[in-house]
Amino acid sequence: MVYIGVDLGGTNIAVGVVSETGSILAEASVKTLAERPSEEVIRDMAACAQKALNKAGLTQEDVKSIGVGVPGVADEENGVVISCTNLGWHNVPLRSEMQKYINKPVYVGNDANVAALAESYVGVSAGCSSSVMLTLGTGLGGGIVINGKAWGGSHGRGGEIGHVTLVPDGVPCTCGNNGCAERYVSATALIRMGKQECISFPDSLILKKAGSIDRINAKNVLDAAKEGDAPALRVFNTFVNYLALTINNITSFFDPEMVVLGGGVSHAGAFLLDAIRAILPRYQMFKALPIPRLELARLGNEAGIIGAALLGKN
Repeated sequence: MVYIGVDLGGTNIAVGVVSETGSILAEASVKTLAERPSEEVIRDMAACAQKALNKAGLTQEDVKSIGVGVPGVADEENGVVISCTNLGWHNVPLRSEMQKYINKPVYVGNDANVAALAESYVGVSAGCSSSVMLTLGTGLGGGIVINGKAWGGSHGRGGEIGHVTLVPDGVPCTCGNNGCAERYVSATALIRMGKQECISFPDSLILKKAGSIDRINAKNVLDAAKEGDAPALRVFNTFVNYLALTINNITSFFDPEMVVLGGGVSHAGAFLLDAIRAILPRYQMFKALPIPRLELARLGNEAGIIGAALLGKN
């Protein structure tokens, strides 16, 4: 038997046929076209799943279950997407809609949680009893795995680390609150702080790499910091400090065996890891105890498909 994993994004839907061991046997993808009604998007998800099955030389009879990772909050018990702002979805009955096309058990989970689950099954955190994955992208996603199971909390919002208040009365967040962690620990944060530095210091290497202030991206900031540019280093050091604070907060209330960093910003690699590892002990409450292992995610874009598929194994 195989599992179908669906990574539902605001731009693309990626679907994979996944084996019992977590290997992707075949993939297919389609544009989300998120402005459409949810029923049409789910219909295309099912069609994409069928296309992936055809590529693998399999039929629906070979499928044990379907898992869908969504960029929002899901009612995992009832298979309903409670809220997914970038798709405009609210209380969408994803399970029952999908079963109109493929009549198999359907599981729904938050996309960051399923990515964390994939890493814990076949990725960098395999073998860990507990782990937290932080996805450093446009925002800050979080996924929690305990004893091989993704933990979404009582109402599906467990792991929303990006919306923990980091700076009281700080930068306004898209969620409606102020000072959320993702306003300080994300690619968006690097861009905002990079632009601020370039206004004050127009000779910054950041601006030279970007070409104009409107074209500054997170990679420009990180690359300039690697080359020793002072304004870029100020941004980077501020970013690392906020990230270390976030990881310390996670450690204080959860004490995971490992913290995994994924998302576009994590491509800074050892430059980022070494900086966090250097500063993290400063915030640790119990100095005699080890801090969580800090590692980079390994699965990349495959994590969403594999993790979603694994929801049916949990």
